[in-house]
Amino acid sequence: MAFLAVLGCCTALAFPARAGENGLQIWVNGGLLSYHFNRNKDYREQNWGLGAEAILAPDHAVVVGTYLNSENRRSDYLGYQWRPVHWQLSGVDVGAGVTLSLIDGYPTMNNERWFLAPLPVLAIEGKRVGVNLILVPNFSRGAALAAQLKLKVW
Repeated sequence: MAFLAVLGCCTALAFPARAGENGLQIWVNGGLLSYHFNRNKDYREQNWGLGAEAILAPDHAVVVGTYLNSENRRSDYLGYQWRPVHWQLSGVDVGAGVTLSLIDGYPTMNNERWFLAPLPVLAIEGKRVGVNLILVPNFSRGAALAAQLKLKVW
């Protein structure tokens, strides 16, 4: 899966002109920062990695990536994002919806094997820079709010 994330990001960087012509947008990210509501646990909150997001239409995107998770393990993810709610604030696009992701690598979730995770998302996107705010529900050990900084490469 990490290979797919790297391949997707390299492809996005190699062909920026063509994608912009047909409306496809590609964003890359370096993982995410998380804030865990249960402050009594020693969760990792700098979850560095590599990911890509392909916005296929205003409401639809696919995501793929890898990161060092809050339990200090490598996690890979692959998902579909549906953002049906949109508005603009001072030239910034904002979209809200849910990302349905397959994620692995968490010892407390399915013994580090793949599991399905519905994650509410709020995407805030400027012309080249954006952020995804992701609410991680209380699956097994605590809820968190994550911020995924991203760069539009086409």
